[in-house]
Amino acid sequence: MEIEKLVRKAQKGDKEALLQLVLAEKDQYYRLAYTYLRHEEDAMDALEDMIVILYEKINKLKKQSSFYSWSKTILANRCRDILRKRKKTTVMEEIEEPSNTNEGERTIHQLDVQKHLGELNIDQQEAIQLRYWLDYDYETIAKLTEVPIGTVKSRISFGLKKLKELLGGEYL
Repeated sequence: MEIEKLVRKAQKGDKEALLQLVLAEKDQYYRLAYTYLRHEEDAMDALEDMIVILYEKINKLKKQSSFYSWSKTILANRCRDILRKRKKTTVMEEIEEPSNTNEGERTIHQLDVQKHLGELNIDQQEAIQLRYWLDYDYETIAKLTEVPIGTVKSRISFGLKKLKELLGGEYL
């Protein structure tokens, strides 16, 4: 109920209400943007753009209880725009070499998966990252990417199959 009340206030031009809504989910918004962009400054830029878009278009939101799924869809779309402009899918950041051997093996495995993830098509990358990096369910992914649930499942399935082949049948 509190969300709907804040959304109604924001729709009447209350900037503070909109800010409260955004701040309540700020960590999830950042994680979503960072998962797409893999770059802190780009993620923050996408968040700022999302807030501006929310402010400009909040009157178009008909169902107040859908604010968070609506705003995350806007953020995902903004991230895709940034990726298109940047003409690359991810930026690999340097990872410190771990001291523990088991940690080292895990980090090497993660690097292998990240490297090969870049070899999948952009739709498969997106679906796999949303599912396994952010732990979103299929329905949420379908809403964010604006495709049917069956499409999400097939993107993940085919993407994981290709990753397994790329990794030589290991790990997955």
